Amino acid sequence: MTSLQADVVGTGPRLVLAHGFTQTGRLWGPFGDALAHRHQLVRVDLPGHAGSSDVKAGLACAADLLMAAGAGDQAPVDLLGYSLGARVALHATLAHPDRIRRLVLIGATAGIEDDEARRRRRERDDAMADQLEASGDLDGFIRRWLSASMFAGLRNAGLDERLRNTASGLASSLRLAGTGTQDPLWDRLGAIGLPVLVLVGADDARFVAAGARIASSVENGVFSLVPGAGHAAHLAQPSLTARLIEQFLAPDGG
Repeated sequence: MTSLQADVVGTGPRLVLAHGFTQTGRLWGPFGDALAHRHQLVRVDLPGHAGSSDVKAGLACAADLLMAAGAGDQAPVDLLGYSLGARVALHATLAHPDRIRRLVLIGATAGIEDDEARRRRRERDDAMADQLEASGDLDGFIRRWLSASMFAGLRNAGLDERLRNTASGLASSLRLAGTGTQDPLWDRLGAIGLPVLVLVGADDARFVAAGARIASSVENGVFSLVPGAGHAAHLAQPSLTARLIEQFLAPDGG
């Protein structure tokens, strides 16, 4: 059976971490270090990334694999997803609500609703995947990815760790689990009854509205902006983001 690479650090209640595109399960930096003081972190390499580079999976399958690698027989667990990981985490929550206690989303969207816009995004991601695979220039691709305005001012981009990925693995992730592949989940969010914290960097203009809408669409949603941060709020403001999450995950916080 296909499985995802994962490692475990820290002690306490289990918190499963799902990273963003071009990242790895190790790339949580000081933010992850702070959470590990009070939580047992299961740091999963998502399909197409690092130790799971050879695993090819769309979002629904990735969600099942994430829960198998992260929860095991310890369910229910807390689940945290960032960007790509947030999309996978949303699918996991809808498919396995009994295995998840609380959900944290950073830089999340429930999908592109306009059919034409979603098709264009899928075509753009496919073209990017083709170019990456043909050139094999992983370093150049990741540097261009991190040069996007949504990552401006990021102090801990983790380039060396991102180079544990492979060109073919990232290409498969773009084709199978890119934003354009996601069927919109907006009309299904009302079925989520567990506590959900949605965090968005205050400077991440594209995701502020989406994050607020997710939080208002679920039954027990909390929305919070992280000042001085773009898309990767947990890397730009690790201490503050960790504190917000700790408050939410505290026994009386969710």
